[in-house]
Amino acid sequence: MRFIHTADWQIGKPFRQFGDREAVLKRARLDAIEAIGRLALAEGAAHVLVAGDVYDSETPTPQTLREPLERMRAFPAVAWHLVPGNHDPHRPKGVWDRAAAAGTPDNVHLHLAPEPAPLGDAAVLLPAVLTRKAEGGDLSAWMDRAESAPGLVRIGLAHGSVVGFDGEGEASNPIDPRRPETAGLAYLALGDWHRTLRIGPACWYAGTPEPDRAGSQEIGRALLVDVAGPGAPAVVEERTVGSFRWTTREERVGDDADLADLEARLRALPSLSATVLRLRLAGTLALSGRAELDRRLAGLSAALFHLDADLSALSARPTAADLEAIDFGGVLRQAADRLRGLAEDDGRPADQRRRAESALVELYLMAADGERGA
Repeated sequence: MRFIHTADWQIGKPFRQFGDREAVLKRARLDAIEAIGRLALAEGAAHVLVAGDVYDSETPTPQTLREPLERMRAFPAVAWHLVPGNHDPHRPKGVWDRAAAAGTPDNVHLHLAPEPAPLGDAAVLLPAVLTRKAEGGDLSAWMDRAESAPGLVRIGLAHGSVVGFDGEGEASNPIDPRRPETAGLAYLALGDWHRTLRIGPACWYAGTPEPDRAGSQEIGRALLVDVAGPGAPAVVEERTVGSFRWTTREERVGDDADLADLEARLRALPSLSATVLRLRLAGTLALSGRAELDRRLAGLSAALFHLDADLSALSARPTAADLEAIDFGGVLRQAADRLRGLAEDDGRPADQRRRAESALVELYLMAADGERGA
């Protein structure tokens, strides 16, 4: 029995913070479905199990509702098995009733009730079905009592957070990580956590096929799962299916050499134009160094798909050379000295010191531009 385990597509998720590039990231989530389909064909996996959150909301537009269904239709040799998640629970006249009414492709199977469903001749699927965003009880518990014919591989499919582990998911739906043992499952395919994670030899989170946040999964993945037969251990391989990398870096800088080294290392990241980088910088730079940082960040921002630079832990302190560069007739120098005093006054609130520091940097840049113009 060979199949693909995936989850948390969240089709239709907004990315408004990316402005005119929002549509690119939304399209990438649909492209990931096609990548999963190609993976299934290449690996001879007849089934794809989607562990919830196919849609980002319960009320997708008609276009958004149909888009993932059409992507799956394009792979008729693959059977796609979908269960609701906390973003798209199964409610009367909700998203899943709408999908059924719109006409799902023959190879797309909606599992909207906790009842066994065949996976070919070798296995049976036991789905847990969310009908609300949050459930107080463990919806996978019914699997312990589910009957199946002797000799069939039992596969569980659920969306929620395993109990007894650090909370990483969004759903308030507890799942017992011992479910494979208590229900005789060869594999429990989970969704909700947005990074690929092994809970046990027969219990995995697939992660998301296309990341959507900093600090989570860096690139989208799906799982290729092999089960030789009842009682045989599951063999799980992680496969990359995503297009964009979401990378977080925390760096400390202190001089121009640090800045040059930082830029070189960031430019060595794979697929810069498809990378969303969250960069947190700490340390202290001279005003000239701070201006040099801005120049390098401008270049990196153009090379990356998106750069989110957090400079809140970075300080700028003027050197004697910096202050001399601001000395236009003494007036600007007096302003610089005043701002420097405010920035270094530990008795003042942090936000005031930060504003004074930012103004000092701006003053330096104005002076440098004026000197170049002269």
